[in-house]
Amino acid sequence: MHMADALLSPAVGGTLWAASAAVVARSSRRLSGGMEEGLAPLMGMTGAFVFAAQMVNFAIPGTGSSGHLGGGLLLALLLGPQAAVVVMTSILVIQALLFADGGLLALGANVWNLGVLPAFVAAPLVARPLLARGREALGLVLGAVVALQLGALAVVAETATSGIAALPPGPFLGAMLPIHLAIGIVEGLVTLAVWRVLRDRRPEVLPAFVPPTARSGGSILAGLLAAAVLTGGVLSWLASERPDGLEWSVARVAGAEPAAEERLHGLLRRAQEKLAAFPGYAPREAAPSRAGTSAAGLLGAAATLGFVAGAGLLLRRLGPRR
Repeated sequence: MHMADALLSPAVGGTLWAASAAVVARSSRRLSGGMEEGLAPLMGMTGAFVFAAQMVNFAIPGTGSSGHLGGGLLLALLLGPQAAVVVMTSILVIQALLFADGGLLALGANVWNLGVLPAFVAAPLVARPLLARGREALGLVLGAVVALQLGALAVVAETATSGIAALPPGPFLGAMLPIHLAIGIVEGLVTLAVWRVLRDRRPEVLPAFVPPTARSGGSILAGLLAAAVLTGGVLSWLASERPDGLEWSVARVAGAEPAAEERLHGLLRRAQEKLAAFPGYAPREAAPSRAGTSAAGLLGAAATLGFVAGAGLLLRRLGPRR
């Protein structure tokens, strides 16, 4: 659900930049005021895993489309909403700058849709209450579905408000919601599987559904690192080449990918082309290959790990002395 710049006007893109920046800034202040010692490395490892998982598109049977794990709900449940938004923002920044995945103007919208809505709406209002009542499967699957539906609805609203893409809101909504319902169900099942592994093997990372502490220990970090390496380095080979849910919906409604002509769009597109070392998750000017995909996955996971862990340690250092 990574939006491209061509879907957004500068006014809408700028507004969402400001809104998302305000949420990230407030979340960072909350974290710096009381971050547990073990949270920063856990943020880095979960960020690396979610980055890698987002590379693995799975086909949606009978549609010609594909989807991938968003990860916002899982991050919110494991880390808490503030840390989840910081981690998702870091992932999206790495994807936009190194891999040209998601536009620079659209970065604020992508943070809002993939980070803020799952962390501050779907997790606390849907998933956590059901988890607290012992309705584990329902809470996680329904939470993921709600997170994806809210994100899809937001994409349509943001595009319609921008008014620069030939995407009638009604038909666009009619394409986005069903395909993201299917993607949300798959994401919910994956989230449920990850949650149950942690519940059965490392239950201490899920204490009353609050952010984990240093009690998480090294084994959970090693497990997340191994999962990130395996997913980004190997499982990424299996990614479907079908268009993802957003691209598929745009093609169904507009017949072609929108192309914005405003000067700002062109400037940002050229800047992104210069910055991205692995556009499309392959080395620049290199033929697609498994080795290139693995290199992109491992580089991205490592960059996310370093960026997130560094941000977490900085926030902890800025906080009150213990």
